[in-house]
Amino acid sequence: MRMSKLLMPTLREVPAEAEITSHKLMLRAGLIRKLSSGIYSYLPLGLRVERKIEQIVREEMDRAGAQELLMPALLPAEAYQASGRWDVFGASMFKLKDRYDRDYCLGPTHEELFTQAVIDNVRSYKEYPMTLYQIQHKYRDEGRPRFGVIRSREFVMKDAYSFDLTEEGLDESYKAMYDAYCRIFNRLKLDFTIVDADSGAMGGSGSQEFMVKSPVGEDGIAYCDFCGYAANFEKAECIPTEVDCVEGDLAMEKIHTPNVHTIEELVDFMNAKPYNFVKTILYKADDKYIAAMVRGDRDVNEVKLKNLVGCTDDLELAEPHIVRQLTNAEVGFAGPVGLDIPVYADKEVELMKNFIVGANETDMHYKNVNMGRDFTPHTVADIRTITSGDACPKCGKPIKTAQGIEVGHIFKLGTKYSKALGLTAQTETGEEKTVIMGCYGIGVTRCLAASVEQNNDENGIIWPVAIAPYEVSVVPVNAKNDEQVKMAEEIYEKLLANGVEALLDDRDERPGVKFKDSDLIGVPARIVVGKKCGEGIVEYKLRGEANAVEMPVSEAIESACKFINENK
Repeated sequence: MRMSKLLMPTLREVPAEAEITSHKLMLRAGLIRKLSSGIYSYLPLGLRVERKIEQIVREEMDRAGAQELLMPALLPAEAYQASGRWDVFGASMFKLKDRYDRDYCLGPTHEELFTQAVIDNVRSYKEYPMTLYQIQHKYRDEGRPRFGVIRSREFVMKDAYSFDLTEEGLDESYKAMYDAYCRIFNRLKLDFTIVDADSGAMGGSGSQEFMVKSPVGEDGIAYCDFCGYAANFEKAECIPTEVDCVEGDLAMEKIHTPNVHTIEELVDFMNAKPYNFVKTILYKADDKYIAAMVRGDRDVNEVKLKNLVGCTDDLELAEPHIVRQLTNAEVGFAGPVGLDIPVYADKEVELMKNFIVGANETDMHYKNVNMGRDFTPHTVADIRTITSGDACPKCGKPIKTAQGIEVGHIFKLGTKYSKALGLTAQTETGEEKTVIMGCYGIGVTRCLAASVEQNNDENGIIWPVAIAPYEVSVVPVNAKNDEQVKMAEEIYEKLLANGVEALLDDRDERPGVKFKDSDLIGVPARIVVGKKCGEGIVEYKLRGEANAVEMPVSEAIESACKFINENK
């Protein structure tokens, strides 16, 4: 490709809307442009990278025996209503009506539709096991789209679904996808971690996420260097720990705490430790209100709480006027004593004695409160978020935590969807069996952003060869120098003849502009034709290395071809 013909609107300044490195660089390198909140166009360079990721995914899915098809994105409501997810997805599902007032949605995920496709098209038990997949645009009305294409409202996803007649068959299909995912992310050169995960709205039992560690990741990861345990924060089990408490069966006492709302303010006011307090937080869960209790130095894990309560819609913090209505107090003074809504207490609260809570009265708290004597919770369970230094639930050693970007997720769905939609198979003995399913997703566009997050420097993107938009850039320093231009053209043509995706910078621009653009868009290798071209000497430089090396033209071409072929 000649850069004079390439749509590559690079930017020198960082766009104000961009918050993280990948978003900044994808905008600056001309890969994407924003149309609306969470909605992006892919320009030529960005689309080339995205398609290369797709192809790697496709090759490994095919290698694992999966079959590709393509479902529509505009979907009728009936299948989602049959599975119960028409309501479960809530506000995150784009819903619309056609001219006949029939309900449709833009597909957020396709479990129901793949299940229906098997019902309609598979005639015999002999056709199982079977894994089907597609690479397609998905739509979710994110309440807070951010970080460019990492959390957007339209995105490209590979979703696959396995269909088996036995649990052992599901285990084999799951393992095949697990192995395929490892190969995919290794080929993408992503530094990833596999963690146990929560299945969320997808349902099912077993679930694992493939996470790319990144400080800007929205998902928390807990991992143990000693035993290899790894889970996301939504799944990581918290082992209750006891802390120093005031001993004895002390009488509950109300104390005046004027203008003290937070744990930090209470710690100072009462000269106590954060773990001597218990926070009581009110939530709306579907059509009812509940309270959650955790130690003062802990945080409620809302996914754990949502799963425990069993609410189908989003779990939301109760609005201030509701808090005042339920507690007869301003926000910051809620407590379990006398509270007339279900109270869910974390396991650690059960181990505490004589702790401090809000008194459901403005500017008042209770001290010397004890569970069982002063209040009885509805349920005691693990509802907190694990923190660095907590005991590993597998080996007991100190756990470590990090942030990560979820790029892949695999589920053992079981019969959740096949039972709801009536997918069965009659075996050779005449037995009617409900088909057992698995679900396997990869965020294709998210992989693109994750790669940029892990592969960049102060000058721009450093693409792995396998997904670089172009593999080698050829740069004549002076576009008006016929000798340089001729040599650059010859190098360009030889690279193309050797199957290398070359980019010829034939623009009439200053050398510094050409070099900056080459670095910004992340071309893995560069050949510069300059003053020594008359001697048959050029500069050869790899994007990830600091210095260029002078060498004969033939050697530069050979080096570039070898580097590209060895790293694809």
